[in-house]
Amino acid sequence: MEKWLKFLEVNAPRILELTVDHAVLVTLAIAVALAIGVPLGIYLTTNEYLAGIVLQAASITLTIPSIALFGVMIPVFSLIGQGIGFLPAFVALVLYSQLPIIRNTYTAIKNVDPDMRDAAIGMGMKTHQRIWRVEIPNALPIIMAGIRTAVVLNIGIAVIAAYIGAGGLGVLITQGISRGDNYLIISGSIAVAILAIIADAILLLIQKRFTNKALVE
Repeated sequence: MEKWLKFLEVNAPRILELTVDHAVLVTLAIAVALAIGVPLGIYLTTNEYLAGIVLQAASITLTIPSIALFGVMIPVFSLIGQGIGFLPAFVALVLYSQLPIIRNTYTAIKNVDPDMRDAAIGMGMKTHQRIWRVEIPNALPIIMAGIRTAVVLNIGIAVIAAYIGAGGLGVLITQGISRGDNYLIISGSIAVAILAIIADAILLLIQKRFTNKALVE
């Protein structure tokens, strides 16, 4: 235990720096994934044929091993001089985020009570007003569940991004494996787990804050 505490004391600044890098990568990827996935999920509720194609494509993307997808990104982004580092990892995480976000948004909007939708239409609400004032507030718990899944998933996958020079907590784990240093491996693993727990807790608080109280009573 004494050696462990000494290790943490010496390496705490570096662990904190890598944790911030990891969080920034995941946060930016999720932000872009939300900007794409939520509007697309809403639109797919109006086009069942396209919905089947998009959801199937997103499902296939999620089944691709992360190390394989990162490997594919290298030659593609090498064409613009960004074969390794932040950009390919960022794009891969955006792609991995799409299925839970699109699917949950699509499912949530489709399952909104038709009577509430009809009432909104009867009140003269336009389509965008109905979506923002009625459908999204009622669908929020399911949408947030998808976002929380995507965030926790990406925090784990981002560890692999260290192999293509994207930084983050994966650096500790990969260096620990190559050096046979259990302290590095354990430190990185614990930091990833703590980051995932904190992120999920924050999103849960946001979900509870903005969820219609009538839906949880």
